Amino acid sequence: MAAPRAEVVIDLDHLRHNVAHLDGLAASADTMAIVKADGYGHGAVEIARAAVEAGATWLGSCSLAEALALRAAGLTVPILAWLDPPGTDYAPGVEQGVDLSVSSIAQLDDVAAAAARAGRTARVHLKIDTGLSRNGCPAAGWAELVERAARTRTVEVHSIWSHLAVADEIGHPATDAQAERFDDAYREAVAAGLDPRRHLANSAALITRPDLHFDLVRPGIAIYGLNPVPAPADLRPVMTFRSTVALAKRVPAGESVSYGLSWTAKADTNLALVPVGYADGVPRSLSNRMDVWLRGRRRPIVGRVCMDQVVVDCGDDAVAEGDEVVLFGPGDRGEPTAREWADTTGTIDYEIVTGMYRPRVARTYTGTRAAAGVGSGDGAGPAAEVTAHAATGTPR
Repeated sequence: MAAPRAEVVIDLDHLRHNVAHLDGLAASADTMAIVKADGYGHGAVEIARAAVEAGATWLGSCSLAEALALRAAGLTVPILAWLDPPGTDYAPGVEQGVDLSVSSIAQLDDVAAAAARAGRTARVHLKIDTGLSRNGCPAAGWAELVERAARTRTVEVHSIWSHLAVADEIGHPATDAQAERFDDAYREAVAAGLDPRRHLANSAALITRPDLHFDLVRPGIAIYGLNPVPAPADLRPVMTFRSTVALAKRVPAGESVSYGLSWTAKADTNLALVPVGYADGVPRSLSNRMDVWLRGRRRPIVGRVCMDQVVVDCGDDAVAEGDEVVLFGPGDRGEPTAREWADTTGTIDYEIVTGMYRPRVARTYTGTRAAAGVGSGDGAGPAAEVTAHAATGTPR
């Protein structure tokens, strides 16, 4: 079988290690593994199964549709969905036992009505805006929201929650200010007759602010092995992006490469053509600014990144068609990393890995996992290797 032209390799053993490590850092709290956006580009269902195996007792998705896809795949641990547009029918989520986030009276009413249609109680998490100014109820409307929620028979309030804006900047005063507002919101909820659990800590706060772990922590980027804070954590990057050499050739000094002829060989050199480009997740802004790992060392991309291909300068070193090319990986061998790409292009590694969900990029899982059914209450089956499949948009 021919090797895929482009492939992301997802190491589930690394994922399990990261989840177990983070769960241990927050030993007094439950752990919600965030698997939104197709598991940050890693594959939500496979990541969710491995995370549950490693000790996560909750899953977090952005949309209700994402949560329902996890349920359809057999994941029965609690799942929180927190952002959908007005007019969303929450009844399927209530029927499937998906926890729903509520930030306004209107949302509370919509969820309560869905619960009535479903014939069962909806479990909700009331979100307070403590300073991020995105989703969440403003402080001025919080008292009314918690009082209404306490009186709504078809709704059970499980938690109150919020999201930190600058937890990745250690020592930033805004984090303490948000924590104080969160405490005020909790006291108001209790005064309204509720007895909610609390969750506030994202990956950064989980690592650096144990005082904010409360009842539940919500690691996202960290479970994928990418550390959001300048503090040590035993995390192992989960994704490797690789391809192969499609063509090797020798060109004389003075020959230029790719559109715009932005790079010219100063001496005779060997070039390797790699069949990946900006359609496959390689930012065009990395033209003449990136390396790959090829034949045991880093080598520079020369010329512009094209839609379908890049060119590597190999000097006088021999290179052959079919040789593996690693565009980014954990960095253990010296290969480029997703963080390096992000730093070079002025973005964050979240965007790099999430952006690898591409039609032409195959997704392969390595490491063993329990058979399908993890999280469904039927126990773990025999270990099995996970085989390659194309990222087609349909959860496996």
